[in-house]
Amino acid sequence: MEAEHQPPPLPGPTRYAGTRYGRIAYTDTDPLGASALPPLLFVHGNSASRKVFHAQLADDFGGRRLLALDLPGHGESDDATDPGAAYTQRGYAATVAEFLGLLGIDRVVVVGWSLGGHIGLELVARFPGVAGLVVTGTPPVNRDTLAEGFLPTLGYAGTETVTAAQAAEFAAQITFSPPPGWVVDDIRRTDGRARRLMFESFAAGRDSDQKALVATSPVPLAVIDGRDDPFVHHAYVASLTYAALWRGAPTVLEGRRHAAFLEDPAGYDDLLRAFLRDHGR
Repeated sequence: MEAEHQPPPLPGPTRYAGTRYGRIAYTDTDPLGASALPPLLFVHGNSASRKVFHAQLADDFGGRRLLALDLPGHGESDDATDPGAAYTQRGYAATVAEFLGLLGIDRVVVVGWSLGGHIGLELVARFPGVAGLVVTGTPPVNRDTLAEGFLPTLGYAGTETVTAAQAAEFAAQITFSPPPGWVVDDIRRTDGRARRLMFESFAAGRDSDQKALVATSPVPLAVIDGRDDPFVHHAYVASLTYAALWRGAPTVLEGRRHAAFLEDPAGYDDLLRAFLRDHGR
């Protein structure tokens, strides 16, 4: 049992950046910025950490700089000094934009999982240097379509306090069953206010109209979802109007669930490389 709680190794040391909402932990495979290509930034989901992208951070994307951060209140980052402002999709996007500025990065390709994808969409609206966006488990919604975009299975996504059993159940929903122990540990570590406040803001429609954004934004967008994702309504995602959807349709992976990049890293990374060949400059 202990082995499954041992978190997967990440490349290089844990680095830290001070932001308005607290210290952010991150991984950077090219801290000197030697690659001329836009970095690839991975943004994790609700109650997770950058560890979920361990396979991607160990892979090669043409020598590209790879970055992954722990959002405020998650992983090795500090709990937010201003939870009400920080723990919303817009607040997280502001932190990510500040983080990129601190690193001197003005152009980036973003890969966002679940909440991380919503943050990526918010980032498109506020950071002009997004060269491309890949979302997984992220239906673009607005206040009126929230119930259409998601299946009624969100479980503990907005629950402030979860028991050990509930954390294990939530971990199995967002990854696979039985879930890795370190995923359960990440859920239990997360500042519970982050779940509650993010979900309250989302449900109240205080974040951007992401349905309208994907219909108008020229930023190349790849939608890569697992067919068996317990949260995403695929018919809704496919029905939307997109201004710049990669390959003209969502990519749906058979036999995969909410975290396709964790279930099938090789297949997922091949798709990332294909997207980067088309839109990674």
